[in-house]
Amino acid sequence: MINPTYTADVLIVGGGTGGSAAAIQAARRGAKTILVSEFPWLGGMLTSAGVSAPDGNELAAFQTGLWGAFLQELRQRQLGGLDNSWVSFFSYDPRLGAEIFADWVHNLSNLHWISGRVPLEVFQRENCVTGVRFADFVAEAKIIIDGTELGDLLALGEIPYRWGWELQSEWREPSAPVAFNSLSERYPVQAPTWVAIIQDFGEAIAPEISPAPNYNPSLFVGAWDDYGAEQFLNYGRLPEGLFMINWPICGNDYGEGVARLIESEASKGEFIQECRWHSQNFVHFIQNQLGRRYGLAEGVFPHAPTAFALHPYYRESRRLVGLTTVREQDILPMPEGRVASIYPDTIAIGNYANDHHYPGFTLPLQPKSIRWGGRWTGTPFTIPYRCLIPAATDGLLVCEKNISVSHIANGATRLQPVVMGIGQAAGMAAAMCVELGIQPRDLPVRGLQEALLQDLQAPAAIIPLFNSLPNHTEWLKCQIYYLNCLQAYPPSGNCPSSYLDKSDRSKWESESFTGIFHRLNQQDYKFTIATPTAYQGQVWQLVTLRSHIDEQLQTIVHEQVITVRGRLNHSGHWLLVENIGISPK
Repeated sequence: MINPTYTADVLIVGGGTGGSAAAIQAARRGAKTILVSEFPWLGGMLTSAGVSAPDGNELAAFQTGLWGAFLQELRQRQLGGLDNSWVSFFSYDPRLGAEIFADWVHNLSNLHWISGRVPLEVFQRENCVTGVRFADFVAEAKIIIDGTELGDLLALGEIPYRWGWELQSEWREPSAPVAFNSLSERYPVQAPTWVAIIQDFGEAIAPEISPAPNYNPSLFVGAWDDYGAEQFLNYGRLPEGLFMINWPICGNDYGEGVARLIESEASKGEFIQECRWHSQNFVHFIQNQLGRRYGLAEGVFPHAPTAFALHPYYRESRRLVGLTTVREQDILPMPEGRVASIYPDTIAIGNYANDHHYPGFTLPLQPKSIRWGGRWTGTPFTIPYRCLIPAATDGLLVCEKNISVSHIANGATRLQPVVMGIGQAAGMAAAMCVELGIQPRDLPVRGLQEALLQDLQAPAAIIPLFNSLPNHTEWLKCQIYYLNCLQAYPPSGNCPSSYLDKSDRSKWESESFTGIFHRLNQQDYKFTIATPTAYQGQVWQLVTLRSHIDEQLQTIVHEQVITVRGRLNHSGHWLLVENIGISPK
């Protein structure tokens, strides 16, 4: 029997965060699109990998594009809101995330989604990728996008890629090693984590969690010693008594023999089995230490056992050798500034700290964290279009952790929101290439940038500005101004006050609190609540995601009486401020 051949304008292989976004955007642009995923859930890190407490792009000004639309959908669908954990401003049931992606896909008649397949062969003609073979069909397209978790098409198509560390001599990255060492040899890439979700059974006794065959409790001793059990669990608290277990300190990060992921299918299977066992052993340890109140969650993921994610959370992949490479210095703040320099061909933004995971070892990195809105966040940076394009191969784009990025800089570019932005840009670019009948390297980048900014359903910011909110009437004008005048981009990250939105257009549910403001330090604020009486005398940290509130907090006098509207996050013990009123003395 001859396997069928499907044809499309755009083919996306991999249904992770970037691949799902790319498929949705390409189809919304009008391209006939095929999306082939390995797993029955779309969304990758945000859903099937279980990391439903995402990091980065948390500030209101950065909640744009498909990422912003995803958050809006979550707010509408999740009862009780997203203020559940202290690791993220947004934690949610991963089932809801999967529903959102599935609904978006099913609403697009020109998008054909096939699940349960992995790529087996890449077809090329005259150095141009033309199709991909799967077990029972072939898919051909004018533009193909690699959205796999580990850059599988790069390997299958023998398209040049990087894996592992680069030395300081490569790009003069300040945090890169001068010579290869025991760390770079033991962990060529960051450690993956197989996320598990545990459940608080309350007064009931949870079913016993059995250990895996290689259980060694000494690996987990001291995991939450510096936090306490409650704070440890609240790190990844989800609604309805669920807890996401993605813990780096003597926890379920696993990197032993991580190079096996790309050696062979057999060795990859061995590593994945060990990674899964390691997570099982950690949750067994948690139950053994904290009691049978806690057990494996029931009915979360669509396979058995239902408490474990569908696949590991991969932090690093094969990385394309592209037309340009994002390096550490490209994500670090400008001198005397709070933002990184702008790439002329910027197509996505991120702001997370440079975060690397190696079990038992902390890698010293150049600082890119900043204080903003009463807590730590990260220096905003941009992603260039050229890092999505192979240096010498046509017909292909990448849109996941497989972009052309250094090992060091990957620690900041790998996070869910920025990958979602990369995917949206790749999908838009692919559809436009089909429209124009050109290759990705020949696509006029300004046209792509304007298409992203003016998308009718999910316009995406490509210039990071702290104080330019996407619902402001001048938002588009501001974005285009800095595209035209990159040299005018302010090191402060703030656009002129004429573009600043001081209105409170939030539709989120909030409460009113009156109390005494305390300034402990720059960007470090406490608040002693007087009313409501249920919280009288309690001291909470004040934080905000909105720029004009950030500016107000910086001007309030120590021990002044103020009234704020906002939402309490009991896990982080912070009050997320949406509006401030100053009481007269």
